[in-house]
Amino acid sequence: MSLIKIFITTICFCYLSNGFSQNNKRPNIVFLLSDDQTSIATGCYGNTHVVTPNMDTLASEGVLFQNHYNTTSICMASRAIIMTGMYEYKTGCNFMHGPLKSEKFQKSYPVLLKEAGYFTGFAGKFGFAVSDGESWDENTYDVIPSDAFDVWGGGLGQTNYKTAKNPNIAKYAEKYPHSTRAYGAWAHDFIKTAKKSGKPFCMSISFKAPHLPFTPDKYFDYVYKNKKYKKPDNYGAENATHLSAQAKSGRQYNAYNFWRDSEESYQTAITKYNQLIHGVDYSLGMIRKSLEELGVAENTIIIFTSDNGYSCGAHNLAGKVLPYEEASKSPLIIYDPRKSKKESGLKREEVTANIDLAPTILSLAGVSVPKNMDGKNLEKLIDKPKKFRRKSITLTNMWGNDEIQEMTVVTKDWKYIYWQYSDHRMLPTEELFHIGKDRLEMTNLANNPTYNKQLKKMRKLYDKRYKHLVKNTIKTNDYPKYKVLFDRKANAVSKKQYLTGNYEEVLKQQAIEKAKKAHLKN
Repeated sequence: MSLIKIFITTICFCYLSNGFSQNNKRPNIVFLLSDDQTSIATGCYGNTHVVTPNMDTLASEGVLFQNHYNTTSICMASRAIIMTGMYEYKTGCNFMHGPLKSEKFQKSYPVLLKEAGYFTGFAGKFGFAVSDGESWDENTYDVIPSDAFDVWGGGLGQTNYKTAKNPNIAKYAEKYPHSTRAYGAWAHDFIKTAKKSGKPFCMSISFKAPHLPFTPDKYFDYVYKNKKYKKPDNYGAENATHLSAQAKSGRQYNAYNFWRDSEESYQTAITKYNQLIHGVDYSLGMIRKSLEELGVAENTIIIFTSDNGYSCGAHNLAGKVLPYEEASKSPLIIYDPRKSKKESGLKREEVTANIDLAPTILSLAGVSVPKNMDGKNLEKLIDKPKKFRRKSITLTNMWGNDEIQEMTVVTKDWKYIYWQYSDHRMLPTEELFHIGKDRLEMTNLANNPTYNKQLKKMRKLYDKRYKHLVKNTIKTNDYPKYKVLFDRKANAVSKKQYLTGNYEEVLKQQAIEKAKKAHLKN
């Protein structure tokens, strides 16, 4: 062989070897999402009544984020936000509004990772539609991009707790009749397949638990048998007198009465809720065991969080949606086995949000973060917290009755809520909570003269975040109206034209229009 050929061969070998080495160093990523899990329903967040050993261990070995918010606290919107790293007013995706456009999904973390050479898989509740239609109804909700993943184990709509009723995981039904553990079994098979591909992998599992209807796995009946729970200190109507009329007008306050009917009813509900979470915890343990058995644990990052919180009777509230702590906050744990033991068990108090998940996942994989994403890479917060600069995040609710639609700005220590509704019953209302000292949000300081300076500061932050909304809100799916509704300086007349009534009325009108169209076709 000539010297030239030897030189060329050597260069090519070095190039290929280097490329293979870099590819090998890229970490695998496991992203786990529970449904409706408030952060305080997790042992590592200070709850001594719940049994979450695997979540607690993950936190002790990784990083726990103590103030993690969902910028929209409802499943359809939050899931689109998680995948795209954008606020809802940019995704345009939520109930009553519309699906996520195809072009936006193309910049989601699963698509970008697959394009970058990752082997991708999804199982569980996808939760939102990907469609170029401009309105939401029950049909568009079920348009999901299963072909965007190498392996698909997802399901339509809310999915089902009975494994056998979810076609893509039904084969696990005999051994694991409850879907939560079945997803743990699906994960084992996915990891095995992904390892054979020779590529780094990203596995996303979205559990149904602990979403209603509270149907826990009977396998775990022994865990909470005969256990009683102390209600939170902000439980009940007596701890809601200081909240705005808006917050107490929707179904979050006036429905889901099993949280309030009786002591027995409350104990039954909280037991089932916690037992569902324990099932997710067990599945996390199954997944970690599979990673070890298949020899990929040392290079696999695990991220655990939820799509929104849950009120569980705090301030007499149930469900999610509202910007209060229990409803808007979820656990967030990131475990990276490549870190040293000195870097395990860390806690970060800075405010984080679901918009941060996509840019963080992409950054961990060495993939460029698109400029359209609103979130931040949390690696910097983990490694160099003093250089992580964030003053505030925005929370919004653009779903449901007009009066519960609001915009909020949150910092590490303060929360300012602007309730926009204006008619003969309710005027626009402000709430200010010193959450750094008043985590249960028992005192609204908005009308306390002592805190005027802080109120003005939070208004200024709100106005800054509002300008971002105005600049970036999509022009379709009924979102432009929030440029007026969330404007603190807009008058009642200008707002009135955008008020649409309550959620039930909207659904009723949609049903009437659908029936008319069907009649015309016939």
